[in-house]
Parts: sequence; C-alpha cells; structure tokens
Amino acid sequence: MGTVDRADRFYRDQVLDHLNARMCEFVGRQEMFFLATADRHGECDSTFRAGPPGFVRVLDERTLVYPEYRGNGVMASLGNISENPQLGILFVDFLRDRIGLHVNGRAWVVPDEEMRVRHPDLPVDPVPGRRAQLWVVVEVTEAYIHCAKHIPHLQKVPRQERGERAWGTDDVKRKGGDFFGAAAEAADRAPYRRRETPAPPQGPAAPEPAHTRSAQSSSFQEEAERVLALVQQRASSGSGEFRGWFG
Repeated sequence: MGTVDRADRFYRDQVLDHLNARMCEFVGRQEMFFLATADRHGECDSTFRAGPPGFVRVLDERTLVYPEYRGNGVMASLGNISENPQLGILFVDFLRDRIGLHVNGRAWVVPDEEMRVRHPDLPVDPVPGRRAQLWVVVEVTEAYIHCAKHIPHLQKVPRQERGERAWGTDDVKRKGGDFFGAAAEAADRAPYRRRETPAPPQGPAAPEPAHTRSAQSSSFQEEAERVLALVQQRASSGSGEFRGWFG
C-alpha cells in the first residue's frame, strides 16, 4: 500500500517492548479492555473484559495481570491460551483521554491463591461474581498507542438510569437472553459443533506437523493443564455452597 516508510517510522518511534510510566498509569485506571486470542491452528476469538478501576494490575514494566471472573463456562480465551500463549489486549479510554493502548505478549494462567501468595497486596473484591478465580499473567512484548482519530467520546450515565446488571447473575434475561435469536434458530438446524482437531498423520514417513511447539510452548501447555486440572478437582470436592465459578 506504499506505507512502508510510515510503518517503519511508527515502529521506531511508538512501539515499545515494555510499559513506560505513562502507560502503567493509564492501565491502572482502566475499567475495560478487549482481548484477542487464537488456538494452535490460528482460529481467532475476541472478547471483552471489565472490572473496577485497577482490576488490571501492572506488576512491573514488562508484566501485567488481570483476573478471570466467573463466566459462561465456555472458557474460549483460557482454552486458546492453553494452546497458544500469544495474545493481544486493547485498552480504550472512551471517557477521559479518548485514546487507546495496545499490549501484545505471552500469557499463562495462575490460580488465585497462588497469585496472592506471590502478591499479597492484590485487593479482594467484595462484589459476588467479581472475585478472581484465576489470574492471567501477561509478559509484555509490544506496547503502542491506538490513536484517537475514530474513538467516540462517551459519558457514564447515573446508575438509576442505566439499569444495573448484577455481576455473576445466572438470570438469563438479565444477561441478555436470546437477544440475537440464536437459540430460536438452533431448533431448526443441526447443533453447532466446534471443529474437531484433525488427527496427525501416522507412520514413520509422516511429516512433522506445522504447529509443532517449541520446548518452551510445551512447558507452558503442561503448566496450563496442571492449573485447569487443579481447578476441576477443587470444584468437584465442593460442599455444594456456591463459591464462584471454580469452587
């Protein structure tokens, strides 16, 4: 597209391999971000995360963490991270600065109790449904601006006007119900199934799969599987009292 010089200048002038002081301050007061992940085949997923200001914690200039709250049980992002640790985060401040920040990096998952041993100053949120079950640790590899050109300026409305939706609710209507009519269509078609992972070729002459992981990636997957197994074990041994998504 004839923009190589502009792109090179942007990488040279704007793309950092760490969070500088202004970026750290910016992240520390955000209440939302958009998250992009992909599985080992490159199939992508994008989603939204939100919490009180400071729910994303900067540990140092190359590390940030964010909590995973109780969700819909699909665990699309965590599933992708277990296969492919690369992720992209986009923070957008619609309210004050009207600017965005991209953070790209490698991620891994840590149970809440382990994270609090390492970082005892992490706050415990009293709101039901907004208590961290897991933490995603992100090793920052790129951080750069998203310009204000097309970011709208939004304003918060008073609580009584916006119709609060309780954190952690299981009420289908309060969560949006069948807003897009997908459930209604499901009765008229075959059930959707996530595409099966193709089996690798067998035999001594079979070529090495293109997605073969490095030793570091294999180590990451083993750690992710350990964490998820621990979570499932804890959930199955619960007393029956609701204690959050993972018990």
